[in-house]
Amino acid sequence: MNTSDIFGSVRLGYLAVSSRRLTDWRRFGADAIGLHVDELTRDILRFRIDDHACRMVITRGTEEDVTAIGWQADTHEVADTILARVRDAGLPVTSGTEEECAVRGVERLHRFPGPGGLATEIFTEPVLSPRPLRMLQTGFVTGDAGMGHVAITARRPESVRSYFDAVFDARLSDWVHERIAGLPLRIRFLRVNERHHSVAIAGLHRLPINPIRTRIQHFNTEVAVLDDLLSAYERVVGQGFRMQWNVGQHTNDRELSFYCVTPSGFEWELGWNPIVITPELEQAWAPRTYESISIWGHTPIGESVLSRLGQVRNAVGSLRQADGPEVNW
Repeated sequence: MNTSDIFGSVRLGYLAVSSRRLTDWRRFGADAIGLHVDELTRDILRFRIDDHACRMVITRGTEEDVTAIGWQADTHEVADTILARVRDAGLPVTSGTEEECAVRGVERLHRFPGPGGLATEIFTEPVLSPRPLRMLQTGFVTGDAGMGHVAITARRPESVRSYFDAVFDARLSDWVHERIAGLPLRIRFLRVNERHHSVAIAGLHRLPINPIRTRIQHFNTEVAVLDDLLSAYERVVGQGFRMQWNVGQHTNDRELSFYCVTPSGFEWELGWNPIVITPELEQAWAPRTYESISIWGHTPIGESVLSRLGQVRNAVGSLRQADGPEVNW
C-alpha cells in the first residue's frame, strides 16, 4: 500500500448516468436547473457548468442510475499512487476506451470497482471547451474543490468510509444523526480537499438495510449567486419536476440548498455558500456530531404512502446486495 498522503490532490470531476429518459433529462438540465447542455448524439447528452467539456454525461440505457463517478487527480503521480493502492488491495483496474474518454471529456481514465456497484474512474487531464456557456445560471463554484459532492446510502457505511479513506486519504468532517422519512440515519461527511465534504455516507442506525434504490442518494452542485438558487427553485417547480425538500440551511456545512428529484430518481441538491475548510481551519478542525441535518427548512414535500412503501421494498431488496468490493485495506 502506498503511504503517501494525497489529501487535497483529488476532486470530484464528473458523473456518468444511464437513462432512457434523455428528453426529460435535457429539459431538467437546461430548463429547470439551468445548465449548459450539449447533445452529442441522439443517445448521449452532456452537461457543462464551467470550462470542463463534461461534468455529467447521460447515455441512453436501462439502469436509471449513476454508473460511474469520475475523480480528477492533480498529477499523474497522484493518479499512480491511487492505482497502486487499488491494485495492492486486489481490485481490478482497467483503462477507458478512446470513445469512453471522449464522451467523458478526459484525455484518459482508469476504472476500478467502487461502493454499491458504482465504478470509480480516475483522470488527470480534462478536456476544456472554448465555447461560451449557454445556461440560465450566473456560474458554479468548482475549481480546486471540484464540482460538488455525492451522498451514498449503505448497508455497511463503515466499509464505504474505509474505501474512501484508503483510496483518497479522506478525512472526517463531522457526523449528523437525523430521522428522515421515519428512518434513523447516521451520516458521515468526508472531505478530500477544502470542500466541507465530497462524499456523505448514510446508514440506517443499527439496521443493515439500504432504503434507496439508486447507487447515490443525491448529487450536489454549488451556485455562485444566491439569486440563481432561488430562480432555479422556481424553474424546477414550474417545469413540473418534483421538489423533494424545500429551501433550508444545513447545520454542519451551513449550505443553503434545496433538493429535487432527477428523471432517473436520485436527487439533485442545488446549494449556495457552504463552509470552506481553508488551510487555516484545517489545522484546528475537529469533527462534531449534529443531532439535526438542518438549522431550518428542508421540509419534505409531497411524500406519500406509496413512496414509503417503495422505501420498504428497496430496503428489503438491499439485504441481497453488497455495498461494494470486499477489501482488506
